Amino acid sequence: MDVIFTFINAMFGDLINMAANDPLSIVKMVAMWAIGGILIYLAIKKDMEPSLLLPMGFGAILVNLPMSGAVDQIRAGVEEVGPIDELFRAGIANELFPLLLFIGIGAMIDFGPLLSNPKLLLFGAAAQFGIFFTLTLACGVNALLPGTFSIQDAACVGIIGAADGPTAIFLANYYDTQYLGAIIVAAYSYMALVPIIQPPVIRAITTKKERMIRMPYEAKEISKTVRILFPIVVTIIAGLIAPRSVALVGFLMFGNLLRECGVLNSLSETAQNVLANLITIFLGITIATKMQADQFLSVGTLMIMCLGLFAFVFDTVGGVLFAKLINVFSKTKINPMIGACGISAFPMSSRVIHKMGLKEDPQNFLLMHAAGVNVGGQIASVIAGGLLLNLIAK
Repeated sequence: MDVIFTFINAMFGDLINMAANDPLSIVKMVAMWAIGGILIYLAIKKDMEPSLLLPMGFGAILVNLPMSGAVDQIRAGVEEVGPIDELFRAGIANELFPLLLFIGIGAMIDFGPLLSNPKLLLFGAAAQFGIFFTLTLACGVNALLPGTFSIQDAACVGIIGAADGPTAIFLANYYDTQYLGAIIVAAYSYMALVPIIQPPVIRAITTKKERMIRMPYEAKEISKTVRILFPIVVTIIAGLIAPRSVALVGFLMFGNLLRECGVLNSLSETAQNVLANLITIFLGITIATKMQADQFLSVGTLMIMCLGLFAFVFDTVGGVLFAKLINVFSKTKINPMIGACGISAFPMSSRVIHKMGLKEDPQNFLLMHAAGVNVGGQIASVIAGGLLLNLIAK
């Protein structure tokens, strides 16, 4: 019998001690397993951003096991380094992983539709309205419930609305917010839910007549010189306007320069595939270190999920309303739905808008216009993140 008790204690001693000392911790642990399971389910069954939600979900389970060896632990007075925490320090604490991912994203983006019609960049800028509106709202929440959010936390919550995961990670880590895990889960979850969230919001603020507006697309030949100069010029301008955005914008534009220069095709393909995929895996599972139950399960997390949704919706609303405003003064009407593509969820948002246009009118092809706004939104969201870094001290 003693042998059996010794075996049980050796195998389940940590779990038994946890249950004895803090019964609620068991409930929290199981809750985090459930959250991890939901993320895995959404990734596999619903195909929602599987490259990120799956490693995040599995990581959430991994770091919420009793005395998990995946994270830093103190055993018998000796500190043991956990590989996930070590990855966090090596790649996220210094903002390295998000920046490397931007190289891959930049290499994937074709700025041709935007260069064919540069004014589409304005819609990307207008769609960042939700970021600053939500920042103000989060500060208002803190005024009602002192200590809930700092101004830095509010900035990180606001950036969720841009549906730009790497920028959200960059800001949340830069400001060292305690809500980093919740912010990243919200940012990528809402990005995955673009096809569910955006259509009803757009239909609520547009008429059928507006959704049926046709926008003929005239393909323009963009010279190689313009394509090469574009990422260089954008980096310089962004650096002058918002110096702290240089790292974010610069790595994104460097990736695009690899794509457009024409002499580094192998590097461009590596950035788009191998680099982007590898960093995405590391990001997803490493972020899980901030999804430990004690940090993640809080009223603040619930509020962040709500405010993040609010930011996402109002970014969409801002882009659509700006397009409607332009139509008041313009003879050539713009389909206001393309304004919703000003968020950074590329190319998902542009595909959603294209499908909505075809549903209203089978001959209404909005894809190229929507794609132009969508890549403009990618640039605008990164610059918006840089502006927040400039405006709000660490």
